[in-house]
Amino acid sequence: MIIHKEGKGTLGLVFIVLFAVNALVQWATENSIAQGIALAVSVVLYVIVLQFFRNPKRTVQVNPNGLICPADGKVVTIEEVYEEEVLQAKCIQMSIFMSPFNVHVNRYPLGGKVTAAVHHKGKFLVAWHPKSSTLNERTTVAVENKIWGTVVFRQIAGAVARRIVMYAKPGDMAAQGSEFGFIKFGSRVDVFLPLDSKILVKEGDVVKGAKTVLAERS
Repeated sequence: MIIHKEGKGTLGLVFIVLFAVNALVQWATENSIAQGIALAVSVVLYVIVLQFFRNPKRTVQVNPNGLICPADGKVVTIEEVYEEEVLQAKCIQMSIFMSPFNVHVNRYPLGGKVTAAVHHKGKFLVAWHPKSSTLNERTTVAVENKIWGTVVFRQIAGAVARRIVMYAKPGDMAAQGSEFGFIKFGSRVDVFLPLDSKILVKEGDVVKGAKTVLAERS
């Protein structure tokens, strides 16, 4: 299993805490059953945290006319909205909910020039809350592309996800399918695309980052 670089510090801290807990149990009691339970629970917890940071290799098939999925998860929203931060126009919003058990790597859905990359502090409402897109801690990234025009995508923190990592910087040249960020312990990624996009998925679909084509445009 390949572990993402964002998980190294967390995994080290969790290991130290669990080691200390087991050492304390060993010191506090000679009951082998209690010691065994503490060890078993610690192993399960560590494995759960470990899988949060897995980073499977993905072969990306570049598709200039296709908008590929930026994250593993489930499509929870496809609707027409007004995006006021960057586009200041009506567009289609597509939201992908990432559970704590999904791969948490976020990838560029298309190639082009990064024209905006902003981190906003905010609240930690549950990711499916209607106002989480505007009130929660989040990032906004915009990429300009010859076929798609400007596409905006947004990482949104949730009640569990308390740390968003964004690698994108204004002026960067984005490669479709490459990493632009990471959300620890789940949450949501929104994509805002042109109204004339041909949508290829529907609400409820399970999607995979860098693999599933969400929409096409000619």
